Amino acid sequence: MQLRQVTAAEPALLPGLCRLLIDSVRGGASVGFLAPLAESTALRYWQGVYAALGEGLLLWVVEEEGKVVGSVQLAPCGKENGRHRGEIQKLFVHSDCRGRGLSRQLMDAAESEARARGA
Repeated sequence: MQLRQVTAAEPALLPGLCRLLIDSVRGGASVGFLAPLAESTALRYWQGVYAALGEGLLLWVVEEEGKVVGSVQLAPCGKENGRHRGEIQKLFVHSDCRGRGLSRQLMDAAESEARARGA
């Protein structure tokens, strides 16, 4: 299992990220989408995430045997008076992989980066 930060668009990850989002929505996650979630809608969402990557949005994924099984996003506050804040967004773990501590690992990575940025 590999946890890593995605710093630029990686087209090869898109199918796995789409499956992860579709699985989460199918399982009842309240993340701004309704089931059944079309793959085209999931793809547009992740393309938007890729477009926002950088100082305004950070993304981590967990991969197992070449498959995306978890992700989390951190949105540092861009306001001058809010540089000490960040927002965790869209923490996903595939339903087949829950109960193995992946959420904790993802949160630890995002929180560690937030602290490193003074948030």
